[in-house]
Amino acid sequence: MAHAAPAPGGRAGRTGPTGAPSATDTTTGARGLPDVFSARTHRVASVAVPIVLGLLYGYWAAANRRSGGEITGWNLLFGFVTAAAFTLLYIAVRWVASRTIREVHALLWFAFTGSAFGFLYSQADVTVLRSAIMGAVIGAGFFAVLFYRYYTHEDAQGHRIR
Repeated sequence: MAHAAPAPGGRAGRTGPTGAPSATDTTTGARGLPDVFSARTHRVASVAVPIVLGLLYGYWAAANRRSGGEITGWNLLFGFVTAAAFTLLYIAVRWVASRTIREVHALLWFAFTGSAFGFLYSQADVTVLRSAIMGAVIGAGFFAVLFYRYYTHEDAQGHRIR
């Protein structure tokens, strides 16, 4: 059985006389991709994602610190303080990085991910030097990937081209 090949960019919506999406088109977004989530869902996710990531990070740090031992009140406090610090830093980096040029944008995420991983790694009873090296290696990987992504998706002024 033969089927039509899918159009690039997802499902095609209603088009006007010029072939461009019409004003009543609700199936595709600004770039021709399917518009799956509503604006309300994106607003909720912009609040929920940092909180969930922070709680996961706080739990992971507390679990590393106790090394399989019993859960204490101090361990819970450490986990929640770590979660709050991670969440606030994540929100700050996301806000600042989106307003910078691509080099600084990638550099901010390098510093954040490297520091976050280095801190987690240091909770597992290793030397400070080893956790700093591991954080720098992980951060450098993030820098390379994100710089490439921003370099290929933005012009020199930081405007998205795709």
